[in-house]
Amino acid sequence: MSSIIEKPRFSCALAAQQTVLSIPGAAPIIHAGPGCASKASGFAGVQAGQQGEGYAGRTHVSCTNAGEKEVVFGGEKNLEELVEGALKVVKADLFVILSGCTAGIIGDDSAGVAGRFLRNGDPVVGVDTAGFRGNNYFGHEVVVKAIVDQFVGKVEPSVEKGLVNVFASVPFQDAYWRGDLEYLKNILEKLGLKVNVLFGPASGGVDEWKTIPNAQFNLLVGPWVGLSIVKHLEKKYGTPFLHYQTLPVGAQETSKFLRAVGKFAGLSEDAVEQVVNKEEKRFYDYFISFTDFVAEQRNILPYQLYVVGDSLYSSGVTSYLTNELGFLPQGIYIIDDPSQEREEKIKAAFDESTENVSEIIKFEADGGLITRDIEEKIGSSKKAIIFGSYWENNIAKKTNNYFVNLSLPIATEIITSSSYVGYDGGLRLIEKIYSLAFNRGNLSSRTHVE
Repeated sequence: MSSIIEKPRFSCALAAQQTVLSIPGAAPIIHAGPGCASKASGFAGVQAGQQGEGYAGRTHVSCTNAGEKEVVFGGEKNLEELVEGALKVVKADLFVILSGCTAGIIGDDSAGVAGRFLRNGDPVVGVDTAGFRGNNYFGHEVVVKAIVDQFVGKVEPSVEKGLVNVFASVPFQDAYWRGDLEYLKNILEKLGLKVNVLFGPASGGVDEWKTIPNAQFNLLVGPWVGLSIVKHLEKKYGTPFLHYQTLPVGAQETSKFLRAVGKFAGLSEDAVEQVVNKEEKRFYDYFISFTDFVAEQRNILPYQLYVVGDSLYSSGVTSYLTNELGFLPQGIYIIDDPSQEREEKIKAAFDESTENVSEIIKFEADGGLITRDIEEKIGSSKKAIIFGSYWENNIAKKTNNYFVNLSLPIATEIITSSSYVGYDGGLRLIEKIYSLAFNRGNLSSRTHVE
C-alpha cells in the first residue's frame, strides 16, 4: 500500500536529468509540467553539497512546461518544436529527452519523437522517466540503457584488452560522485587498465560512451544500482562484468578490491601486489601518525556508529570504520528503497565485508522513522557519531554527538572533488572524524602552553 513518507532521501525518476548533466557534452530536454525540472535540480544539485548547475542545467534546462492543453490534445508536437529549438540554441553532442508524469499519463512517446530526429542524424535520445515509475535510482538506470540502445546502438564490438567501463556512484544523488569516479579511475589506471568512468570531469564525455562496446569487461561497484546496466551490456555486446558489492573505503577493502579487479582482468599478480604494497605503505605511514592522538584522547572520542545513506556508501563506510578504526555499529539505515529481493543481497554483501551487522540494518525511506529510531538508541550517550544528512545533523546537535555529512540532503557543506573512496578516502575520513573533537569543546587547540 502506498503511503506518505517524511523527509525523503531521493527524488523521482525525472531527476535522472542530473545523470544526463553529468555527461560532458550532453544536455537534457524535459517533457513535463512546470516546476518538475527545477525541483529535481534543487534536490539533486543545490541540496547535494551545492554542486552547481552544470552545462545546460538548473534554469537552463529545456522544458515543454506541459499543461492542460497538452493533457487534452497531446504534447508530442510541442515536444518536437522544443527539440528543434534546442538543437539550434544549445551546443551539445547529445540530447536526452526525459518525460515526466504528465507525458507518461497521456501516453506521449518521447522515444518515438527522439527516433525521428535520430534518423535525420541528430543525436537525440528519448526515455520515459515518469515519476510514478520509480525513484531516481531507477531513472539513472533507464537513462543509461536508453543512451546505450539509441545512441551507441547496435555495433560490432572491437574489444580492447585492458579497457574497462566503471559503473558506481549515481551522479549528484551521491554527493561525492565526482571525486569517487576520479579516484577509481586513477587507482585502476595504476594497475595498467584503461578506464571509462563515463560521467564527470574525469570522463571523456560523449565520445567515451561510443567506446562502451569495446571494453574487455564492465566493473560495477556497489550492491545493486547499475546491475541491470551491466547485465544489459553483457546481453547486448557480450561484455562480461565484475560485480564488486562493497564500496572500497580504506586500506583493507581497497586492497581487496584491487586484487579482485586484477584477477578478473587477467593481470599479473606480482604487478597488482606492487601497486597494493605501495599504496598500503603510504596509507599506514599516515595512519600511524594519528594514533598518538587517539591514544591520548581515547576517553572523549566517539566509538558508537550510526550510518544513514544509500547501500553503496553505507557499505563502504561501515566496513572501514568497523574493521580498521574499531567503531561499533549501532544502526545502519539504507535509504535507496531497494526491492525485497535486493534487500537480502545487500545484507549478504554487508556480512561479507563486516561481521554481524546485517541484523541491525534497516531498509527505511521514511526519515521521520529513522530520526525516532536513532534518538531512542542513542539515549543519553555522548560517544556516538552519525553519518547522514542535514536531518541527522539535527539529531547530533540535539543529543550533543558527532556528525559527518554522507547522504542527501547536504545543505551545510560545499562539495567539489571530495571523496571517501579508496586509501585516500580512508585518510580523509580520519581527518574529518577526529577533527570534530575540537568542535565539541572537549579539547584545547593549545598544547604545552601555559
